[in-house]
Amino acid sequence: MKSSDKSNLQRNNADQFATTQWSLVLAAGNRSHEESNRALEKLCRAYWPPLYAYVRRRVSDVHQAQDLTQAFFERLLEKEYLADADPERGRFRSFLITAFKRFLAKEHGKATAYKRGGGQRTFTVDFEPQDRNWGERQNSLTAQQIYERQWAVTLLDRVMTRLRREMERSGKSQQFHLLKVFIGGSESANYATIAPALGLSESAARMAASRMRRRYRELLRDEIAQTVDSQEDIESEVQQLFATFSE
Repeated sequence: MKSSDKSNLQRNNADQFATTQWSLVLAAGNRSHEESNRALEKLCRAYWPPLYAYVRRRVSDVHQAQDLTQAFFERLLEKEYLADADPERGRFRSFLITAFKRFLAKEHGKATAYKRGGGQRTFTVDFEPQDRNWGERQNSLTAQQIYERQWAVTLLDRVMTRLRREMERSGKSQQFHLLKVFIGGSESANYATIAPALGLSESAARMAASRMRRRYRELLRDEIAQTVDSQEDIESEVQQLFATFSE
């Protein structure tokens, strides 16, 4: 195949899979496609917490863990890491942890040579919220378990944030904050006490909560779709997502 034909094929594939971020990145192959570069950076900025949690479990020094995480993403965005991706790269979750493990094994010395606060960084993150929520309970889990669990937490947080923003734009902010407890099947609240605050009957409050749960599930599947290469992978990712909390 001629290089020009191959380039056109990659562009066509990128357009075909433009509905999912990770598929767009993969379709572009060597990331020469401008949209794939933006998609990869978007995914990295969304899903850095699981990798940071992973290295926090393995590295005792917090600042070193931060430097390693930031250095990895800078190099991921600068170099053609996708060309050497694991066959399981159809799932962004699998690709990230595989690439990160290789990075830690081969380039640990180079990464720690970064001076904190020095130079111009191309990828910066705010570690403070993650460090604040780091607890002793993490010490009972392996680094891999922590990675999988933090991935699930990060994804679910993004879904809830998307739902909140949608409802706020629709003028239903109070409804979201009062009914969100029912998304996870909470037994500590009841519709009879919440409905009056919303100016709804109990049955109307139940219906509103049902609509929220349905939309939450739709957003969950959509968020997962951004990190897998095919629709067939979505269901197994959903199962893996909730399995992490039973470990």
